[in-house]
Amino acid sequence: METKNYSEEIDVQKYWLVLKRRWLIIAGVFTAFTTLGVVNFLIQPPTYEANGKLLFELNRTSSLTGVGEKIGDLESIGSNPLDTQALLVQSVPVLQEVIDTLKLKDKNGNPLDTESIEIKVETIIGTDGLKVSYVSKDPQIAKEVVNQVMKSAVANNVLNNRSQVMAAGKFLEKQLPQAKKELDQAAEALRQFRSQNQIVDLEEEATGTVKSMLAINDELNNTRAQIANLNTQEQQIRRQLQLSTDQALDVTSLSQVSGVQELLAELQKVQTQLTIRQASFTDEDPKVIDLKSQEAGLRDLLQKRIAESSGSQTRIDPGKLQIGEIKQNLASEYIKLQSERLGLESKLQSIASIKNSYNQRAYALPNLKKIQGELERRLSLAQKNYENFWTKYQEIKVVESQTIGNARILQYAEVGHNPSALKKKVLLLVGGVLGGLLLGVATAFLIDVLDKRVKTSKEAEELFDNTLLGLIPAFKIKNPSQREALSLKQISRRIIVETSPQSVIHESYQMLQANLKFVSLDKKVRTIVVTSSIPGEGKSEVSANLAAVIAQTGRRVLLVDADMRRPSQHHLWGLANTVGLSDVIVGHENLFDAVQEITPNLSVLTTGDLPPNSLSLIDSEPMLTLIDTLFQKYDYVIFDTPPLVGTADAAVLGKMVDGVLVVVRPDVVDSTSVNVAKALLSRSEANILGIVANGVNIKQEAPNYFYYNSSHPEQKIEKVITVPLS
Repeated sequence: METKNYSEEIDVQKYWLVLKRRWLIIAGVFTAFTTLGVVNFLIQPPTYEANGKLLFELNRTSSLTGVGEKIGDLESIGSNPLDTQALLVQSVPVLQEVIDTLKLKDKNGNPLDTESIEIKVETIIGTDGLKVSYVSKDPQIAKEVVNQVMKSAVANNVLNNRSQVMAAGKFLEKQLPQAKKELDQAAEALRQFRSQNQIVDLEEEATGTVKSMLAINDELNNTRAQIANLNTQEQQIRRQLQLSTDQALDVTSLSQVSGVQELLAELQKVQTQLTIRQASFTDEDPKVIDLKSQEAGLRDLLQKRIAESSGSQTRIDPGKLQIGEIKQNLASEYIKLQSERLGLESKLQSIASIKNSYNQRAYALPNLKKIQGELERRLSLAQKNYENFWTKYQEIKVVESQTIGNARILQYAEVGHNPSALKKKVLLLVGGVLGGLLLGVATAFLIDVLDKRVKTSKEAEELFDNTLLGLIPAFKIKNPSQREALSLKQISRRIIVETSPQSVIHESYQMLQANLKFVSLDKKVRTIVVTSSIPGEGKSEVSANLAAVIAQTGRRVLLVDADMRRPSQHHLWGLANTVGLSDVIVGHENLFDAVQEITPNLSVLTTGDLPPNSLSLIDSEPMLTLIDTLFQKYDYVIFDTPPLVGTADAAVLGKMVDGVLVVVRPDVVDSTSVNVAKALLSRSEANILGIVANGVNIKQEAPNYFYYNSSHPEQKIEKVITVPLS
């Protein structure tokens, strides 16, 4: 959470710094727009506004006659019916009537068009009234226009209501026959439906059908129970008789025929005699043969009598006809039960058929009720529609000749100064001020985005992605007095650590020296290349001041001007550049003869003669040997090299020493050059110690970010920037 808050704070500071850098642009745009707003406020001519009031109410005819309530009512499909009336007041016919009546003309003497008259209509909150306004430079014209607008609106309202009544009457005359036809059709459809489906009252029919179905179900159950009981009795009797149903019926009927019984008795008598004779004699006995002959004849005769009595040729064993009275009764009872069962089964089929018809009707009833309901609703709607049309038609006939308007003038126009014009002038003035401020800020941010220069040390640190080891504030040099000039000899006032040792600039270089001391704890940094991305960033000045501030600590320091393209150290220190680094590398001069002593601890080796190809001297074995020699002789060796963009001297030399220090000057170098320099150092695999922000405007830096940017030394920084050093 703390990290997030810190990031947001830095972003706000970034925007604030943009505003501080571009304050002249913001001030210019703000001043221009504010001036335009003031001029517009002063040149606007005075205008007058006339206000009148219209009242809308229910149609008076309705209150007098009690009919036609909807004629002229304040009704609309919108949320507020007065909005519709407002549109009518502002309509073209009303405005054209105003122009024609008042004979309004433009500057060329031609009649005004309706678009030239801006009538303002507002709803009076909490009432049924409208406020009608018109603005003009002439108060009398404003008053006349408003009054005429209200009069024309009232007159149009009356005509509109009358036309509505007449149009409604004609419409109803056309609709009544059709409504009557639809009513008759709906009634006939309902009648035919009831007739076809034999409907009297479906509700009562449904109730009766349910009750009848319950009764039929009970009757069915009782009949089935009776049939089951009769079947049981039949089975028991049939087992006792050991006869089929047809045989039992035949035996019962034949037992009651006298001729059959007589033959049966005679047959039984002959059979008895035969049995007795056969017990004593053989079958060849004449008497036995005679008795068998009699038996056969009686059997044939009996079968003939049976056939005659039953009407069928079915042969019946005479033994089955020889039954007693009990079996005869059982057979009779069996026949009786069978007859009852058959009768009940016939009844069961009839009941089932009735039940089926009731079921079909019951299943049809819901659909019939649905259709009947739809037909009844259709009839009801048709009847209501017809009644409504008829009632409205009667009302229209009553009020047709009595229609009056429902609008009247509540208050005629009153003229006063136009408050909206003054408000508009004030808004334009405020808009000019605020618009100028916003546009100025937007322009400032746009220019800042388009400006590719590095603007702050923070931005430089982010672009190089390396540690910011030092920040050197911008300062101005005061021309020295004669006494100061003599004491300074020929040393440039830009070497601030020698000329102004008590200044904030001196403290900044001391902090740079301390940071270099701790930048690499595992290996002491003693040989340093100082370079920059492009010319003009002050890398030579930083090299000289850094060498001087290290020498002040008692270390032996050699400042080598390795910029053999545009050397400057001999100018800064006021030295002759007759012999130097190029002469030593090629072996024309001895190293220690070429070195020039500034103080006991500080010496300078200038460039000497400028070679045609400085890179060939830098990237050579003698240069490596020279660096080793200097490393043995001095505690620190600082090389002032050419800029990185366009030359490779600094990158090559940076590979030979302990590290490279890159000088960045905000508002001088751009992001493209920084990226090119960064890529070159990366490819050379040089050890980048960090960056030094030079010539920084402290006012454009984020507060509380650097070690010297606190409230305590702030006055000293302001003095360095604005007051010449002493």
